[in-house]
Amino acid sequence: MEIFKNDPNFDFLGRRRIGFGLSAVLLVLSIGSLLWQGLNLGIDFTGGTLVEVGYEESVEVAEVEAALQGTDYADAQVLHFGSPREIMVRIPPMEDLEQAAISQEILAKLREAHDGVELRRVEFVGPQIGRELTEQGLLALLYALGGVLVYVAFRFEYRFALGAVAALVHDIVLILGFFSLTRLTFDLTVLAALLATVGYSLNDTIVVSDRIRENFLKVRKGTTEYVMNLAINQTLSRTLVTSFTTLLVVGALLFLGGETIHGFAMALLVGVLVGTYSSVFVASASSLAMGVSKQDLLPPEKEGQDQEDHESAIPPAERP
Repeated sequence: MEIFKNDPNFDFLGRRRIGFGLSAVLLVLSIGSLLWQGLNLGIDFTGGTLVEVGYEESVEVAEVEAALQGTDYADAQVLHFGSPREIMVRIPPMEDLEQAAISQEILAKLREAHDGVELRRVEFVGPQIGRELTEQGLLALLYALGGVLVYVAFRFEYRFALGAVAALVHDIVLILGFFSLTRLTFDLTVLAALLATVGYSLNDTIVVSDRIRENFLKVRKGTTEYVMNLAINQTLSRTLVTSFTTLLVVGALLFLGGETIHGFAMALLVGVLVGTYSSVFVASASSLAMGVSKQDLLPPEKEGQDQEDHESAIPPAERP
């Protein structure tokens, strides 16, 4: 499927400074928020007890908090979960109390304040397990980035690898910044979405890099910027179609998948958008800024009709 009847001719790399500027602003906002207020970590990472209850009618968070005042759970985090009739109560680790006792005591207090409160779900994660999950999650991200660096350096050239890793780090920081700014819960499902975004963004970057290498072999006399711009334009239809179809699925998960996978779907939505942007404006532009040139991948020059055909397509202004 092609969006454009002919290959477009957008000057993406000619506007790379605008892209770098936009990325810099978003990165500063994201890192600033992460340093200032951090992430709203879920029970998977902090440990503790999560109690989900359902009401017959809509209830305000303040009413539930008031019902828990005067108990050991006065500092519990209370928030709506999916609808105004569903409430989630998060309690930090309490070593002196049993998990079953915590949920039953909370349920009893809430029933004293409102009739018809139903217990929907109880989860418990110990503090040691939470720390282990945090460490393993960070290691998974580092292993993924290291594997990408080695793979792209082996398949292409080390500056392509650095550009690809720069794009992936850019994507991960922006997703983390989005969750920090919006205070959405960051749990294991969001971490899984981060790793999926690494794979998605890398796939786009590999496709563009592969086309750049092909063009370096075919187009001998265009500038490096022209050849890389040509590759981005040639793969633009594929990039947009892939992103659009992926967003359709992610949108269905986000709006129809329920509250349990809402964070996962939201992280994927942001990841697909920033991954598409970074594959065009960050990965290739970073490689170009680091000085990659066609001589790095170019075999000995050969005479041929195919070469002449491509050279004839180069605008006079792009010819050296």
